[in-house]
Amino acid sequence: MILVGLTGGVATGKSTVAKMFERCGAFVIDADALAHQIMEPGRPAWRAIVKIFGKTVHNPDRTLNRQALGAIVFRNRSKLRRLEQIIHPRVAREQARLTRQAARKDPKAVVIYDVPLLFEAGIDKRVDKVIVVTADRATQIVRLKTRNGLSHTETLRRIRSQLPIKQKAAAADYLIDGTLPRPRLLILVKRLYHELRTLA
Repeated sequence: MILVGLTGGVATGKSTVAKMFERCGAFVIDADALAHQIMEPGRPAWRAIVKIFGKTVHNPDRTLNRQALGAIVFRNRSKLRRLEQIIHPRVAREQARLTRQAARKDPKAVVIYDVPLLFEAGIDKRVDKVIVVTADRATQIVRLKTRNGLSHTETLRRIRSQLPIKQKAAAADYLIDGTLPRPRLLILVKRLYHELRTLA
């Protein structure tokens, strides 16, 4: 089995690449999906978040209002760190469990761990290989504004809350250009999947 960290900047095309790996036969673990699960109403992470950030961060149905929470933490680095301290250890435990499960099913599995804050959270030290999906800043801005309906200022704040792409790219084992046309991107992903399969 091989555990591969898949990361990139916000709106670089990482999720698209993850879906392509899944189509190729990789076992994909989505860190954001795990974070959503652990933050469901009533769970320990949810209780800790509401206690620290107040009731304004949840909706009338008690689900977390991610936009309200994002508006708080992306303006204040120490609050962002507090949130990460609640979420990251719980997500890491769940990821480890799912990785073991994948290895039991297929000893030659290619496990792709799709995680936005791979380097920021030190997860790069826990994976065998790192893939970074890149995109130029202008593409990131357009995609993020379109996808999330954010203002220009808020968009830049989100981008700057992560390590610069150049820094991530320098530490990667593999780079994928997230601005390539889909057919070309799929060819690259298939080729890389087969290479990783031989390493597993």
